Amino acid sequence: MSDERENRPRLPPRWFVRLAWYTHRGIYRVTGGRVGLWRPRNNRWGTLRLTATGRRTGKERSVILGYIEDGPNLVTLAMNGWADGEPVWWLNLQAHPGARVDLADRPCMVTARAAEGEERSRLWARWREIDTNLDAHAALRSSETAVVILEPQSTPVR
Repeated sequence: MSDERENRPRLPPRWFVRLAWYTHRGIYRVTGGRVGLWRPRNNRWGTLRLTATGRRTGKERSVILGYIEDGPNLVTLAMNGWADGEPVWWLNLQAHPGARVDLADRPCMVTARAAEGEERSRLWARWREIDTNLDAHAALRSSETAVVILEPQSTPVR
């Protein structure tokens, strides 16, 4: 039992994770979007702001997420801070796949879908190159972490 506990990845307490989310979103909001988003670089993920339609309320809901690029597509993980349960933004996208993404250099409209099979394995391996503890963190969850692909659309941004 002690070996198992020692091999588990250390995560900050849940209250700290939530505080970090609220702080990041607050900085983005206070600076009018000038601070808080960045492009991915070599072996480093970037951040984007996703605005999706709430599955119950029909209102727009925004969240800031980490992502990598796969050709024209943006790829993120539905990890909920490595806590159990699906993140609300992913549940909203499953109900309404069309969304708006604000990147550091431009906005775009996207359609969301879950990667499956070989595509999921390939993208998971790319994330693993960036986060060497990815598998250990994912093991903390009782269900598989969805790899979410945000496919840019040619529709003009509203």
